[in-house]
Amino acid sequence: MQEVVLAQAVSLAPRSYAPILVLILLVMALVAGILILTHVLGPKRHGRVKDDTYEAGMPPVGDARRRFKVQFYIVAMLFLLFDVEVVFMWPWAPLFHHTSVTGQALPGGFDKTFLLVEMAVFLAILLVGYVYAWKKGVFRWN
Repeated sequence: MQEVVLAQAVSLAPRSYAPILVLILLVMALVAGILILTHVLGPKRHGRVKDDTYEAGMPPVGDARRRFKVQFYIVAMLFLLFDVEVVFMWPWAPLFHHTSVTGQALPGGFDKTFLLVEMAVFLAILLVGYVYAWKKGVFRWN
């Protein structure tokens, strides 16, 4: 019985990541194709005005290398922190679905209750970090 559960868990992993791999390869091919086509078919005119920096239709004012408030960088780091949580949820979701639908525990005795509690603890840690950042005033733009 243990061998059957192990074989099912091992066979679940490659099938769940195959569409992601196909999507990544398709996006890479599309990006490469668009870049090559714009380079080959695009206009070749250059000049002082044409090569000038374009920002939202307004002429550039000041130096682009000016100092920014540290708060911009802190918010960017927090965005990355909370965005990376999806990377950890992605492999968890098919395993939780598999254990919930079949009712079988994964090798090592990990059942759906354990997986749910594990994700709840992970999200609770993220919530504590979010509340801490909120209390420190990171999200205030004054």
